[in-house]
Amino acid sequence: MRLHLLAAPALLCLSAFSSAAFAAPADIRIAHVYDKTGPLEAYAKQTQIGLTMGLDYATGGTMMVNGHKLVLIEKDSQGKPDVAKSQLAAAYADDKADIAVGPTGSGVALAMLPVAEEYKKILLVEPAVADAITGDKWNRYIFRTGRNSSQDAISNAVALDKPGVTIAMLAQDYAFGRDGVKAFRETLKNAKIVHEEYLPTTTTDFTAGAQRLFDSLKDKPGRKVIFIIWAGAGNPFKIADLDPKRYGIEIATGGNILPAMAAYKNFPGMEGATYYYFGIPKNPVNNWLVTEHYKRYKNPPDFFTAGGMAAGIAVVEALKKTGGDTNTEKLIATMEGMRFETPKGTMQFRKEDHQALQSMYHFKIKVDPAFPWGVPELVHEITMDEIKLPIRNKR
Repeated sequence: MRLHLLAAPALLCLSAFSSAAFAAPADIRIAHVYDKTGPLEAYAKQTQIGLTMGLDYATGGTMMVNGHKLVLIEKDSQGKPDVAKSQLAAAYADDKADIAVGPTGSGVALAMLPVAEEYKKILLVEPAVADAITGDKWNRYIFRTGRNSSQDAISNAVALDKPGVTIAMLAQDYAFGRDGVKAFRETLKNAKIVHEEYLPTTTTDFTAGAQRLFDSLKDKPGRKVIFIIWAGAGNPFKIADLDPKRYGIEIATGGNILPAMAAYKNFPGMEGATYYYFGIPKNPVNNWLVTEHYKRYKNPPDFFTAGGMAAGIAVVEALKKTGGDTNTEKLIATMEGMRFETPKGTMQFRKEDHQALQSMYHFKIKVDPAFPWGVPELVHEITMDEIKLPIRNKR
């Protein structure tokens, strides 16, 4: 009898412990499917660093939301569309990811979109750029913190779309390049595009393409510009070695990662627009990012670091608003129209296509001996309200 009485409290204690364990909030699993290896590896690494810093910042260093632990799962798409599809499917099905972020390349992203729809789970696209991602290939499970081709084009047109300007386009022959040129062409109201030159992403010899660009412009009156849309390997700025200045032709482009902007030192005064440069935005989030990145990595955050951080913040802010509930329909309802603070200032997911509306920065290149790259000095912050962004998804 005495043994029975002693055992009862122990059983009650064990039962209470089991209930408490059973009631513990489930982990929130975030899959990062990105081009960790392949031609866009440099961009992908920055995004990964930015994403982890964004999660860290938005959770105050706890990696917790409403008692739920955030677990980050990494998947390498290798820059291959088929691999990315299978990796994302595995993340949703096998790893039980509640939400996914990525990828780097536009062609890879387009392959991943139907997988998010099939599993009815959110894919937050960062940093793939092609308009089609939030355009005709979009579905309701797709959100994007990265800028799209139209945002690039509209902001770059601020610097170039003037009467008497003739432009020839140099771009890579895949979704990023072709969507970029298409958006640029649609944006221009005054300047005229007379030639589009598409080259393979693996191009290292730009001589033949450069000659076609020169021929298309050399006899034109007024200001003549070759505008470059390029990502990853290869250095299209080598065309400057062929002396386009003899025809009065100048070169222009948008922003890029810091190593690529070393070539910009050869073009002082060049104007364009950029998604991010660490010295431009003045806000608490960017101050934290720049300070913390220098502390951790001994160098400034780059173009895609800011984007990765924006994605991490967006995920956490959405989860805070749902109280840690990962139900996809609740997340979609929460994220549509959601405003959140990033290293670039305020972003807002547009309800119609889930594209993040955001500022872009009109710059002019300055050569400063203190930096190994051409420094983009701010001419004008082009706010989200100034960028009249077309809705392309026919929702």
